[in-house]
Amino acid sequence: MRKEIAMHPEGWWQDTQDIPSIVRAVYECISGPAGAPRDWDRFRFLQHAQARSLRTVVEEDGSTRAMVFDVESYIANVEPFFAQNAFFEVETEQRVQRFGQVAHVWSRYDARPAPDSPVLLKRGANSIQLCHEHGRWWIFSTVWDNEREGVIFDLW
Repeated sequence: MRKEIAMHPEGWWQDTQDIPSIVRAVYECISGPAGAPRDWDRFRFLQHAQARSLRTVVEEDGSTRAMVFDVESYIANVEPFFAQNAFFEVETEQRVQRFGQVAHVWSRYDARPAPDSPVLLKRGANSIQLCHEHGRWWIFSTVWDNEREGVIFDLW
């Protein structure tokens, strides 16, 4: 078990007790006004030590590639963007599939400059894989893509 588990705010532990709560907590960690510090310690607490994230990158020629991060490299990658941009990712729909101690979540989202803003920055879907161990849920991987021409939501 990781060391920081013993020293955390009680609310963080509550975040990990059910799937909707842990997903909501991730969105809360990455959302905020431009320049506002994100709660990276809470974000780290939600992720398994071996967690990975994968962002789909669309190149100028329309081709795609995967950008893969561990927790620390993801934080380093997004911090400059969050320093300059207001960004609130708001879940709009969730589908959970669970078998025993593993779960998969399809989470659709809208990104906006404020939670209630009519301005849509982008929308997309997160594929989140979780495992329940040591009395809590852990995020093991998050893979996402953004909506764009030719990519439609056909999950539902």
